[in-house]
Amino acid sequence: MPRIAIIGGSGVYDPKLLQNVREETVKTPYGEVRVKIGEYNGEEIAFLARHGEGHSVPPHKINYRANIWALYELGVERILSTSAVGSLNLEMKPGDFVVLDQLMDFTKTRHYTFYDGDESPHDRKFVAHVDFTDPYCPELRKAVINAAKELNFRYHPTGTYACMEGPRFETRAEIRALKILGADVVGMTQCPEAALARELEICYASVAIVTNFAAGISTEKLTHKEVVDLMAQKGEEIKYLLMNAIKYIPKERRCPCKDALKGATGE
Repeated sequence: MPRIAIIGGSGVYDPKLLQNVREETVKTPYGEVRVKIGEYNGEEIAFLARHGEGHSVPPHKINYRANIWALYELGVERILSTSAVGSLNLEMKPGDFVVLDQLMDFTKTRHYTFYDGDESPHDRKFVAHVDFTDPYCPELRKAVINAAKELNFRYHPTGTYACMEGPRFETRAEIRALKILGADVVGMTQCPEAALARELEICYASVAIVTNFAAGISTEKLTHKEVVDLMAQKGEEIKYLLMNAIKYIPKERRCPCKDALKGATGE
């Protein structure tokens, strides 16, 4: 049973560093999900490609609830994810890693919770309001930072992510507004993924990879090709970073994530 999962974002579509890889189809109340499970240094790891293999699913069409529920069904307690982002912070340059610590949600059309009361398609037919003050697990963040230090990768230990609906890139005015609000990077996939993990008391952390400067900061036209090209250059580093982080993850969870539902239902 895998206790750790990796969700690969743009450019991270396969678990090449895993051995003895098998594929499982997990049935969830929200649909079926294909998950690959393999071994790394004796640890069983689940891998899920957020956009599907070959980037076939746009960010606003991802079945986030099915993905997170599938990992929950497999027994996953911790999720490490990757996200390709545009930078609003001139210190965060293309090619840099950012260990996210905060996020802002500007999405519009997504399913944000497992707890829809009587309309929930599973046995948790109640409403829950989980604490999301710190959206990323401190233990996982520390593990990723330790791994980045050991590998001598260029990284930033904190960063605020603004999640936009997509799939288009942002306007110059939107980026200017997000910068005023305190965003460092912008992307399209952290919400509701991070919140859904918290609702199931799964630890979650994400490493953002800066692929370009955002609209109005970059002097060039924004294209998905530059995202793909940069991720192709950094792909192996990303995998080594995540795999190296695994050895720094403590066996026993002592973070608040595991108790997210305590007090969340009013009981």
